[in-house]
Amino acid sequence: MARIVERVDFYTPKIKKQKRVAAYARVSSGKDAMLHSLSAQVSYYSDLIQKNPEWRFCGVYADEAMTGTKDSRQNFQKMLAECRAGNLNLIITKSISRFARNTLTLLETVRELKDLGVDVYFEEQQIHSLSSDGELMLSILASYAQEESLSASENQKWRIRKDFEKGKVSSLQMLGYKRNHNGVLEIIPDEARIVRLIFNSYLSGMGKLAVANMLNEMHISTKFDNEWTAEAVRRILTNEKYCGELMLQKFYSENHLTKRKMVNHGEIKKFYVEEAHPPIIEKSVFLAVQNLMKKHQEQFTPTKSTAVTYPFTGKIKCECCGKNYRRKTTPTGIVWICATYNTKGKKYCSKAKQIPENTLISVCCEVLDLQKFDVNVFESQIAIILVPAPNEMTFIFTDGHQISANWKDRSRSESWKPEMKKATGERSRKWHEQSR
Repeated sequence: MARIVERVDFYTPKIKKQKRVAAYARVSSGKDAMLHSLSAQVSYYSDLIQKNPEWRFCGVYADEAMTGTKDSRQNFQKMLAECRAGNLNLIITKSISRFARNTLTLLETVRELKDLGVDVYFEEQQIHSLSSDGELMLSILASYAQEESLSASENQKWRIRKDFEKGKVSSLQMLGYKRNHNGVLEIIPDEARIVRLIFNSYLSGMGKLAVANMLNEMHISTKFDNEWTAEAVRRILTNEKYCGELMLQKFYSENHLTKRKMVNHGEIKKFYVEEAHPPIIEKSVFLAVQNLMKKHQEQFTPTKSTAVTYPFTGKIKCECCGKNYRRKTTPTGIVWICATYNTKGKKYCSKAKQIPENTLISVCCEVLDLQKFDVNVFESQIAIILVPAPNEMTFIFTDGHQISANWKDRSRSESWKPEMKKATGERSRKWHEQSR
């Protein structure tokens, strides 16, 4: 006889899935009253999210930035990446202005997150971006935030321009001067001596590169403890502040959103102030340097662009310093020379030696077994040419094998061009006539 057993169904209640929640915080200038610092915001949001049993804490993304544009905020971008990966459901942030400062950035971001199913809650405005009227309200409020940002930017510009009119500098970091509490420049004696050395050396006939090499050899660094370069010397020589004058507003911000620095070519007013502060050099010395630089520029700057790429460009590397060889025109012809050796001299790259272009082509033909140099063959077969020592080259082929080659220096007679021989003969003839 069958025995009837009472059937019991065990029901396991479905556990509600927790929302994956993160927060975003941004501090630019300490304006927040309640959350006065970035660390305070991080602590606040960490506690807020972890106290809610329906939420799973997924971190606080925080940026310390001057603008609310998303491209400049590293952690904002990381948060968006987590949203795109499907790792977040809700983002909590203090206000619209903390999330984005312009309408376009805000709406683009919110709409992208909406498509991904991610809600953004703005505490101050009490708005959920996924609500029915969320986007309309966000658009209106973001416009106010953008206008507030523009107003703050314009007020800052007004204050800076008023300082300019009084000959005051808002911020400055330059060799030889410091800015006092009144915004006026004061001389730093030790640094001023370096500035005078630069001006006097250039006027004595030294080039900008020679001056830079001299300073490096003297173990004198720049204002920011870097090595001197020709460009760094040029900036010193062209700065009118060293003769006690100020050209203000050389640069300006593109707009209040991007804040991109632009060179002022007359788009806005410039301010030129004479006798604004104590000079390090005399005005006559400064003007003499400007005239000399202009003369050099007219003498050595070619009339047409010479930015041409040659078959050997980027293909020849000096094993002594690691720099590439560059093409150079000399009185004896075209050569390829190590960039370090060319700009700094033998002391900085002792093994480098210039290679006449004709010699380089001839050696390439021998290595590639060519009767005539073929650019296509060279580029397809040679990966790089290493120069380990004077008169030596190692050809690294694209398939990995190597061939070493040597070359001999040209004789003096081979390096002389017909016009050079003619000029030398003319000088010799004049010398004999004068000696009679």
